[in-house]
Amino acid sequence: MSKTYSSAERAYREIKERILTGALPGGELISEGEIATELGTSRTPVREAFLRLETEGWMRLYPKRGALVVPIPSHEAEHVAQARYVVETAAVRALAGDDRSALVDTLQASLARQRELVADLGNSDGEALSRFATEDTDFHRGYVVAAGNPLLIAFYDSLRERQRRMNSVALHRAPMNVTRIVEQHARLTDLIAAGDTAAFDTALAEHLSGVHQLELRGL
Repeated sequence: MSKTYSSAERAYREIKERILTGALPGGELISEGEIATELGTSRTPVREAFLRLETEGWMRLYPKRGALVVPIPSHEAEHVAQARYVVETAAVRALAGDDRSALVDTLQASLARQRELVADLGNSDGEALSRFATEDTDFHRGYVVAAGNPLLIAFYDSLRERQRRMNSVALHRAPMNVTRIVEQHARLTDLIAAGDTAAFDTALAEHLSGVHQLELRGL
């Protein structure tokens, strides 16, 4: 692998991670020069990274002006939340009748990590929020994986990057909501343990709607 390619890949991964965590918020205009300086590289790998990110829909390039970080369209946020609802409720229904003790233990461990991150928020420069967003994503993925349907898992994973970004945006918009989010996660865990799929469906719809400030039609 050439040095140029390695630098371009590193620039791509770093810039994309900043977009997903909200460090580069939607609507911000950035330049090749400032990113190259921050990464300690030349403009060429940054330019290649920008082009790749534009192809994926994360950026919009304006010659001689810079690159605009594309904001999350309101319809995309709603579509992702609706898709998540369909997959997550289907996964929990598929678990009905199964021994869910191992899954509940996994979810409880995630809840413990979430509570630790909430406690760290006051002493953090934003890193704890980013880690919480990732933990949130992993919490929900846990019961999708437990259902054991590879098609559901593959589709859910295709939403992961958009889900991470949505979580980061929601948390940075109202960071004090994290305590409420953990309470809702605990409620979802209890309903999975009880096998109450109908109540889980309702609780999940309320959770997704509240976190992302959406009115999910048809749910």
